[in-house]
Amino acid sequence: MLIVLGIAEALTIHSARLVLGLTTAGFFLVYGVALVLVAVRGLWRAARWSRGPTVFTQLIQLLVAYSVWNGGAPAIAVVLAVLAVVVLVCLFQKASFEALIGGSSNDHPVL
Repeated sequence: MLIVLGIAEALTIHSARLVLGLTTAGFFLVYGVALVLVAVRGLWRAARWSRGPTVFTQLIQLLVAYSVWNGGAPAIAVVLAVLAVVVLVCLFQKASFEALIGGSSNDHPVL
């Protein structure tokens, strides 16, 4: 989703805010590609290290959704927020926790 936002930002850059538009588009594109790498190399292989960046990213996505909501695009904000919450719920399910951390969730009381 961040890659799509980066492309959308790049397509709507105006000369009055060229630097802001380029840095925002670049950030979303680089961060989106990094997330794809986390998903492919980490979550798909159930690597322990992939959980932290994924949770952090979803929290950032919730903040982006809030910003988009205040920016006047509630439909996009709702999609962003719902996707972030769904991913967070999936990450904190018992089966996901056990796959990413290893062992039983009773062995690891701190999330």
